[in-house]
Amino acid sequence: MQYIRGEGAGKEGWPILGDLPARNIDTGMGLERMAAILQGVDNIYEIDTMWKVLDRAAELTEQRYGKDHRADVSLRVVADHVRTSVMLVSDGVLPSNESRGYVLRRILRRSIRNLRLLAGGQRGGGDERFLHELATVAIDAMAEQFPELRTDAPRILGVIDAEEAAFLSTLRTGSAIFDAAVGEVKRRGSATLPGDQAFQLHDTYGFPIDLTLEMASEQGLAVDEEGFRRLMAEQRQRAKQDSIEKKTGNADISAFAALLERSGPVTFIGYDQITGDATVTGLLVNGAQVAAAGAGTQAEVVLDRTPFYAEGGGQLADAGVIRVSGATGGSGAEFEVRDVQSPVPGLVVHRGVVTAGEITVGAPAHAEIDVERRRAISRSHTATHLVHRAFRGALGESAAQAGSENSPGRLRFDFTAAGAVPPSVLRDAEDEVNHVLINDLDVRAFVTPIEEARAMGAVALFGEKYGDQVRVVEVGDYSRELCGGTHVARSGQLGLVKILGESSIGSGVRRVEALVGTDAFRFLATESVLVSQLTEQLKVRRDKLPERVAALVTRLRDAERDLDRLRSAQLLGAAEGLARDAEDVGGAAFVAHRVPDGTAADGIRKLALDIRGRLPAQRPVVVMVAGLPADRPTVVITVNEAARRLGLAAGALVRTAAGILGGGGGGRDDVAQGGGAPLGDNTTRAIDDAFGAVRAVVRDMTRPGSVP
Repeated sequence: MQYIRGEGAGKEGWPILGDLPARNIDTGMGLERMAAILQGVDNIYEIDTMWKVLDRAAELTEQRYGKDHRADVSLRVVADHVRTSVMLVSDGVLPSNESRGYVLRRILRRSIRNLRLLAGGQRGGGDERFLHELATVAIDAMAEQFPELRTDAPRILGVIDAEEAAFLSTLRTGSAIFDAAVGEVKRRGSATLPGDQAFQLHDTYGFPIDLTLEMASEQGLAVDEEGFRRLMAEQRQRAKQDSIEKKTGNADISAFAALLERSGPVTFIGYDQITGDATVTGLLVNGAQVAAAGAGTQAEVVLDRTPFYAEGGGQLADAGVIRVSGATGGSGAEFEVRDVQSPVPGLVVHRGVVTAGEITVGAPAHAEIDVERRRAISRSHTATHLVHRAFRGALGESAAQAGSENSPGRLRFDFTAAGAVPPSVLRDAEDEVNHVLINDLDVRAFVTPIEEARAMGAVALFGEKYGDQVRVVEVGDYSRELCGGTHVARSGQLGLVKILGESSIGSGVRRVEALVGTDAFRFLATESVLVSQLTEQLKVRRDKLPERVAALVTRLRDAERDLDRLRSAQLLGAAEGLARDAEDVGGAAFVAHRVPDGTAADGIRKLALDIRGRLPAQRPVVVMVAGLPADRPTVVITVNEAARRLGLAAGALVRTAAGILGGGGGGRDDVAQGGGAPLGDNTTRAIDDAFGAVRAVVRDMTRPGSVP
């Protein structure tokens, strides 16, 4: 490299501005290429750290490196991807469907696919799992340079094992769909897999497009990538549009951009003020700018300055009222604020309804937020910071925030984790947070350069864009995060935080929900009353209540099983009499029976099969048993081989019966099941009509001269 180039497109359409201060040559000689030279190997896949993974992959799949070029490529892919995956998980990345998590998911799944192909060449594939072993080898190979890998090995292996198990299940289902699609393409004489089928594999079965491309290539087919990418773009656009509509209220974004350009950015004064004087700078009704809006009109109001917090950063919007002075000093107007959004950066839009008078652009206004709502939301937001800090302390830095919602008295916090959080960790985190509340730490917000914020350990959300100056919110020395939301002044103002539980909301992402302040106190008070009622009813001390409830549940389940066995025995006990009293319909033995209401569908099926088994095999037999397990009728029909030779198929018969019952059904020729709609007082008549309809079909099919 020698010259400084000027602006311009292409390789030649630009001027040379002069010489570089220091000329140099970019050799591309990275560490691994240097290692390949020093170790005397042909490529970076054969250097010491990579070779260990490649060699073990060859052993596990019974391949010999260097024998077959195609197998060699797959082994190199596996070695590279497994090592990369180990490092990514170590850095806190978890498999997901977006951002860096999606990169990790794709390379893991590509590794699994290549390993299955390599193993399939020797043993026909199967459900073998290879990644645990290969990841262990990669950790051992890299641990000398990165000792933290050995310490973090259990978590790394747990994440990789979970992803491999999930994808093997996906692969089994998706491969069957892919094979069917390939068969259809080849039957049509085409050489291209349609884009919509590739999209279905991706959207429904989790197949990355590169995996579909590989599998199609193995079948000698191309993939309509343009069609696939068009459908992907449409899906992303729909998701983006949903998000935009939430902020814009279906208005054209250009209307907001025009408002911003004309009036300038809105000044937010809500960090330290709950009311404030302002001027109405814009009005929109049905997405269009207007000069005035009268009583009863749903509108969007823009002020030059506002104490209202627009929804963002997981914090719900403020609510309240805007009072607007009349044009000539009259009584003015009042606007109820129900939502606040920021459809474009710098613009704050207040949505609601004009409850009195008429609002006009340019009129003086006084904005006042709902203080109790703001305080409750601020308590939840501060509590979210504390919960985040507690979980990072308990689970490690990999427990990064993946989303949140701070509403009055309640919070929802999403974070990355490989598996379920043990109840003991939830209890410890809750205790730790409430200890911070007891200490009544000072909550301070300040603006600082982002470099200083990072230096002091402030937590930033991955994927968020920050400017040179950032706002930091710290709770004593316990928590420090970049945040633009509103918070309490001291941690003691939260009162109490009660974690309700945690659950999975996606691969590698968990959700914790908690109550804050008065809502937490009310929840505990309600639970206390409930426990008192139970201890009184069961005549047991509080500490013995779980044991007593568990014993009662066990006894109830045992009783239900005994009752099911008794009902089954009673039903089957009636089978002999029903078989003996079978009708003769055209020479066929026909049984139509309704069981007592509440009989389970499985019991109805068992009875029908038992009756059929008691009737002579050489005689055509049709057994129809109906019942009402809950609010919808169920019917089971079974026929024997002699009846099937006459053309009597259980599936066809049950569709006839279910149609009369207002439903549908189907099954095999020998036994089928159907159901109906809730019929109320007409159930008995409908079941009798269904019996009659099936009886008529049997009579027609067994009539002399009928053709099966």
